[in-house]
Amino acid sequence: MEEKIKVPTCAELAANGETPEILFWVGCAGSFDDRAKKVTKAFAKILHHTGTKFAILGTEESCTGDPAKRAGNEFLFQMMAFQNIQILNGYGIKKIVTACPHCFNTLKNEYPGLGGEYEVMHHSQFLQQMLDSGKLKVQGGAFKGKKITYHDPCYLGRANDVYEAPREVIEKLDVAIAEMHRSRAKGFCCGAGGAQMFKEAEKGNKEVNIERAEEALGLNPDVIAVACPFCNTMMTDGVKLKEKQDSVKVLDIAEMIAQANDL
Repeated sequence: MEEKIKVPTCAELAANGETPEILFWVGCAGSFDDRAKKVTKAFAKILHHTGTKFAILGTEESCTGDPAKRAGNEFLFQMMAFQNIQILNGYGIKKIVTACPHCFNTLKNEYPGLGGEYEVMHHSQFLQQMLDSGKLKVQGGAFKGKKITYHDPCYLGRANDVYEAPREVIEKLDVAIAEMHRSRAKGFCCGAGGAQMFKEAEKGNKEVNIERAEEALGLNPDVIAVACPFCNTMMTDGVKLKEKQDSVKVLDIAEMIAQANDL
């Protein structure tokens, strides 16, 4: 039977006069999407395993407003942002970690102008810090010697220049990383960013995620590593369309670290 981890809310800590060291911003996908929930659980287990004092907002967390802003509704974005900022500032939050590059980018770069000043980290950066400090140790486990290709999320890579952290985390698993020819600053979108996830495809001759999945599958990897819930969905759909889901897994880096540590 799987061990249940108690994840406190900021409200519960505040009732005892406490503030979390880190606020884990779960995000819409991590809260409601069944596939992304597995990543949320994996990262929560890692936070627990490393002895990090963390909390979530729970029902007080709402969307950062990223899809509204990317779709052009600045008014709705600001309404959502102000609501979140009021709650975060009310709890005295200083440091936020999230597994979603869209939330990461919005909280880090767009909230400060609206009164929300926080140290914001993507979970790949946090995992790298934990591994470098020795709080988290990893043996290759089930991944040792496997071939991994990593897909750069747009809002993590090109938008925020975070390329090394996820790769360094993956390399700790004793694996071989095979780079796609479009990677790092020349990476190729999964097709979900800019609120495209929530609308029908426009006229064209090929879906973006199929193009990217073909590129990844061309390397014959054992695992396509991702670091974004949107990328996870799009790459998984591409792998399924090519009927390769039995031989190629699409996994978030947090899931890989959790599995390697038997968490």
